[in-house]
Amino acid sequence: MIFVELLIALLVILIAAEVFTNALEHLGERIGISEGVTGSLFAAVGTALPETMVPLLALLAGTSNQTTNEEIGVGAILGAPLMLSTLTFFLMALSVLPSRKLQGHFRPERTGLIRDLNFFIIAFVFATIALYVPHDVKLVRYTIGLVMVLIYFIYILLTLRASKTLVAEGHGTAAEEPMFLCRIGLPNHLAVILLQLLLGLITLVAGAKGFINGVEHAAEMMGISTLLLSLLIIPIATELPEKVNSILWIRRGKDTLAFGNISGALVFQGTLLPALGVMLTPWEPRVEVLSGVVITLIATLWLRWQISRGQLQVWQLGLNGLMYVIYLTIALR
Repeated sequence: MIFVELLIALLVILIAAEVFTNALEHLGERIGISEGVTGSLFAAVGTALPETMVPLLALLAGTSNQTTNEEIGVGAILGAPLMLSTLTFFLMALSVLPSRKLQGHFRPERTGLIRDLNFFIIAFVFATIALYVPHDVKLVRYTIGLVMVLIYFIYILLTLRASKTLVAEGHGTAAEEPMFLCRIGLPNHLAVILLQLLLGLITLVAGAKGFINGVEHAAEMMGISTLLLSLLIIPIATELPEKVNSILWIRRGKDTLAFGNISGALVFQGTLLPALGVMLTPWEPRVEVLSGVVITLIATLWLRWQISRGQLQVWQLGLNGLMYVIYLTIALR
């Protein structure tokens, strides 16, 4: 029964992702922004908001057990960047393996992707340093947290500033298919685009919730600890299904949108939420935590190095998937 629930939830997510990406392309085209902004800000933040509630609720209004709340919060906060930088990029590459082959190339808009990765790496280094700052040294902890929040707002400003130039260079968002709501007779107006976006996002949340329930039941059957559950299961249940958007875009050749959806989510999940973790939890270098942070940084640095060399091939993202397997080996030993 659990697996039937997971299958139904996955089908709902796939349909919702199609509805959401279709409307998002029309929105980006309508307001004249670049694919980088559409992917890195709109898509990334829009699909990351639902799973952002997991650590927030755990830390601010969780169970009566404070330790459990903190473990869920830390695990959900750090598990998302870990999964995005490793497993998600790998699955995106795997989806185009039959058409592009191992030596095939990805061609996202380089400046935007490099900017996303730079901001994430800088912010995550601060989060890593904070692991070694004692919990009672609150001034230092709060300073690091505020710096990480500031990093994200600077990132937003620079991303929006770059949009106009990118549109002029031919990187504007373009919708290739009619909007779904227009096919049933509704006009192609901004209000209708926003309505379809909202419907897609609500359905994504509903599908993700169903997926969470199924995965949690499966995790209980496996007897996984709270921290490990939060690091591994919660990000897969909440974040990964909604990144189906990137798989849809990459299969259509929209590399900038596909990569921006993931790298933008990385910046969002690697700045604001870790800032809360640094300020509100013990944020200690336990083995599961420290190994996850290190592997996340290695995965993003590997991707940053490859894209800066001007080439990004399908096989190279296979190494990101291998890094996730390495983490599983460390965490489950």
